[in-house]
Amino acid sequence: MKKALIITTISGFVPQFEMNNVSLFQEMGFEVHYASNFDRPVYDYDKNLFQQRGIITHPLFIEKSPVHLIQNYKTFKQLKTLLQEERFDLIHCHNPMGGVLGRLAGSLYAPGAVILYTAHGFHFYRKAPLRNWLLYYPVERALARLTDILITINEEDFKRAGGFRLRYGGSVWKIPGVGLDVKRFVPKEKERKKRKAELGFPEDSFLVLSVGELNRNKNHRAVIQAVSQMAEKDICYGICGRGNGRKELERLIEKKGLQSRVKLLGYRKDIERVLPAADCFLFPSKREGFGMAAVEAMAVGLPLITSDCRGTREYMKDEVTGIVCVKNCPESYAEAVRRLKSNPRKRVEMGRSSRERALLFSREATENVMRRVYEAACAQMEHVRKREPETVHREPDQTKKVKA
Repeated sequence: MKKALIITTISGFVPQFEMNNVSLFQEMGFEVHYASNFDRPVYDYDKNLFQQRGIITHPLFIEKSPVHLIQNYKTFKQLKTLLQEERFDLIHCHNPMGGVLGRLAGSLYAPGAVILYTAHGFHFYRKAPLRNWLLYYPVERALARLTDILITINEEDFKRAGGFRLRYGGSVWKIPGVGLDVKRFVPKEKERKKRKAELGFPEDSFLVLSVGELNRNKNHRAVIQAVSQMAEKDICYGICGRGNGRKELERLIEKKGLQSRVKLLGYRKDIERVLPAADCFLFPSKREGFGMAAVEAMAVGLPLITSDCRGTREYMKDEVTGIVCVKNCPESYAEAVRRLKSNPRKRVEMGRSSRERALLFSREATENVMRRVYEAACAQMEHVRKREPETVHREPDQTKKVKA
């Protein structure tokens, strides 16, 4: 039986985002293995799920930050042993460090394997700090030479990756996100008051909701500051997620005296029940490769307020699906919230447009592309042991292979 290995930095990543790809692998006759740091979950996951789905797991010491050199060197040695023992036919890497270590180890110790990497948002992008370009761009460009298939999730990254030199026969693809479950996320406007009460907010409040890890990049701090600037006491803010920044946000909420208006709701498995409680969804990230949480909110029929970044540009249309805040600052978000609060009719129109646009990013749309990606990877297996000088080629469309 053919063997496929999925490598991620975050252990809950496969249950959260990649189970559709697992199913595709298994349909195509692969035995699926999963290597990750199972002691550092960001997303919730059920360990029994792996066994039920026939996924063979391998714990790694992998750390998210590249500064953990010793730990990640141990991970590299773990991968060396794993690759030599299992002799995988295909290796699919995710997350930056998973992509670095997986591709390096794969090229050295699994020369017969096809190597794929999904970039869930390059750290270098238009208007990114110079430091990001100096640190990350040369690394990704060099690692592309060890990559057979490079998958991107937004147009800016796709175009950037098109300039990289991949292995011979290599290709660059773009997928429409990780796949929205349009049956799970549906509008439930009539249940809004009930859902607000369940979350501990007044039924007649104007509830702004965000979903995302509690860290600096997700920028929840800016929205908390925006709420503190608004005299309207009926405007409340809920944040779903967990992370190292929780205590910092709790201190800010207490400092601003917002304990009754701002709540940290923790990680939620039932996000499809939480979203319908909101009057609008606010996505203030400084950087996003895509931002599936916002698309899920769109599917529920919520108007959006977002920052202007490459990920949100994939689905956000200013004044149609919501409001784009070019200035990623508290004042900008406060003004946008007031605008939506004062215009119920506009919220309804934007919510309908959001739902319609969200359907473009359905699970079926992503699966259609990923099936073709894996078919291309299987075809590549026939030639992988006969490497010629690297080149890249392009094919038009969403599945756009990139040609030199």
